[in-house]
Amino acid sequence: MLSHEKGSHEAEFEFGIYTLGDLAADPHTGRALCAAARIKEVIAAAKLADDAGLDVFGVGEHHRLDFAITSPPVLLAAIAQATKRIRLTSATTVLGTADPVRVFEDFATLDLLSDGRAEIIAGRGAYVESFPLFGYELEDYKELFAEKMGLLLELGEHERITWNGELRSSLEDAEIAPRPFQTRMPIWVGVGGTPSSAQMAGKLGVGMALAILGGDPHRFQHLVTAYREAVQAAMHPAIDSKVAITSHGFIAKTTERAIADYYPYYANYVYEFMGGRERGEKLTKQQFELMASPETALAVGSPQQIVEKILAQHELFGHNRYMVQFDIGGQPYAKVAEAIELLAADVMPVVRRELNTKRG
Repeated sequence: MLSHEKGSHEAEFEFGIYTLGDLAADPHTGRALCAAARIKEVIAAAKLADDAGLDVFGVGEHHRLDFAITSPPVLLAAIAQATKRIRLTSATTVLGTADPVRVFEDFATLDLLSDGRAEIIAGRGAYVESFPLFGYELEDYKELFAEKMGLLLELGEHERITWNGELRSSLEDAEIAPRPFQTRMPIWVGVGGTPSSAQMAGKLGVGMALAILGGDPHRFQHLVTAYREAVQAAMHPAIDSKVAITSHGFIAKTTERAIADYYPYYANYVYEFMGGRERGEKLTKQQFELMASPETALAVGSPQQIVEKILAQHELFGHNRYMVQFDIGGQPYAKVAEAIELLAADVMPVVRRELNTKRG
């Protein structure tokens, strides 16, 4: 059985991939996978990542017909049975419209199924379709997350809990079961770009998963600073001050091939899921090439270029984990599989070697 107690993962820089399971049509063929086929593809990618030696696999949560994944713990439970060692996380759990008790129970069950590989990245969510779906008011967006995050952390500390809040019903000596395999199941806060979210993660003493999907990484340095200052002010142990950077990307044997292969799918994703359709704008090849240039966060290129981007970001952030999403915009699984293998074989060992050398 595996043991993942606190402190066992800080020594080595971690690599992972994540997916949101979008159902975009392939721009070359016009065909889209059905939800069942897409979910099977996600499980295959997780198994490949596990076999290749990556550290973390994450699945996101959306409640729309153009995404296949609405229940991360259910899908992660299936992945747990197909994998052996890779850690399994949500990316992210939309906590404001979920019940923290149910979330904790589901992930504790996943933790037992996987012999201690479960994690939770909790976030406010960039999409808001879950608010009317589950009967919550969008005006309570911030307050819901703050209250439920506090409760979720309390659930990890106590088998029985008495708790009172304003937006969720009270608990009186409630039994919280099952207890997870890990003594302390890791919980992170997903941060998009707001200092208040970074400060909250630091104040609570949990990891921060910072989404940097493109542009100049320097723009996000103040968020990591705010997070670490909040950790220090709250006097949390330094070992709990963990930062993960999450990004979009694609790897091929050469940068030219990576750009040529990835552009149609990335442009498709931007148009369908990142506001392009609403703006009536389609991303041009020239715009994409600028977005994927060496000084940006968009991780598209040869293994060496990705190594250089990760190391440059590490100089800025000193982060502990890097996670990348390859499978967007109808990208065929064969291309995703090749990128996963290159990440594991040609990027991960080089980055770790360079970081170990710098540490002396």
